Amino acid sequence: MAIQTQTFTQIVSNAVAAIQGAASQLVDMTVGSVLRSVVEAVGAMMLWLQGIALQIASLTRFATSSGSDADSWAADYNFTRLAAQAATGSVTFARFTAGAQVTIPLGTIVQTADGSQKYTVIADTGQAAYSTTLGAYVMGAGISSITATVQSTSAAAAGNAVAGLINTIGSALVGVDTVTNPLGFTTGADAETDAAFRARFVLYISALSKGTRAAVANAIASVQQGMNWTITEDQTYGGVYQLGYFFAVVDDGSGHPSGTLLSTISNAIDAVRPIGSTFGVFAPVVVTANVAMTLTTAAGYVHSSVVALVNAALTAYINALPLGTSLPYSRLALIAYGASPGVSNVTAITLNGGTADLTATSLQAIKCGTLTTT
Repeated sequence: MAIQTQTFTQIVSNAVAAIQGAASQLVDMTVGSVLRSVVEAVGAMMLWLQGIALQIASLTRFATSSGSDADSWAADYNFTRLAAQAATGSVTFARFTAGAQVTIPLGTIVQTADGSQKYTVIADTGQAAYSTTLGAYVMGAGISSITATVQSTSAAAAGNAVAGLINTIGSALVGVDTVTNPLGFTTGADAETDAAFRARFVLYISALSKGTRAAVANAIASVQQGMNWTITEDQTYGGVYQLGYFFAVVDDGSGHPSGTLLSTISNAIDAVRPIGSTFGVFAPVVVTANVAMTLTTAAGYVHSSVVALVNAALTAYINALPLGTSLPYSRLALIAYGASPGVSNVTAITLNGGTADLTATSLQAIKCGTLTTT
């Protein structure tokens, strides 16, 4: 039941009315009188006690707790908030002259032009240029560029970067001239918000029976933030009917979740799957969305700045589409107009060279490809 609260003025007014109603003779309750001062002092104490009662009420329910109070409440159920996570992605190191072999050691720093975001080169056996023996990325003799994996030095959503934003080598690196990120980084995230924490708790409680679709979904959601997935039952990944088998297609926002992440998710699902069932975990098949359009800029706006805003809005919208969600062709113009009031007209829009919607199955994720905005 909700607590009925009163303001200081209401407390004093009600007390004055009660005293005057109960007194058998006139009582001086004017402002500044002795009795009025006593009533106001008592009212202040009542207001303080009321505040304490409200605070206690907020702390004793998960729905009204926040921050560390919500964490301590959920800890009684062995349920914890998902921590902030660093952004990871691929960068291309290149040199103007393809000379002798050079190495790019782990720990090498790359950054944005203003130095506000820094990234560290990390090991990734999935990259062809990485050498486990040398513990470094190798740019062989005669090779002009290689791809390496980097991770933001701080765990936060601020580590996400649009394509091309990472363009400066921050460490001494002999034989390498440039660096850039051909694709945007999207996997960085701040610590789980109170609202998301509470929403996931509902899924957690409903999954405690285990062996259910909700249990599998909770297992995936609890690995890290930014996950989206589809679950298909009684069918193999290839589409063949098979009782007792299910599979999950999982995306961390990048379209290319690492093998380590997929293995972690598989272990989490294995802990809650029904006995006698088998399953698989797969990365999505990426469907690339190449968008072209021509913008007309309103008077008083810098065209290049408007184009940058539109490109950022298109990238964010397309890359955030959940698995199996199609990209409507008609949505592109709406996104462009909404990106900046400086967009006065949008023409010559194409999506993968045409004007049809880009569809996706439950196995696919649509990600932004080339943006040609003029």
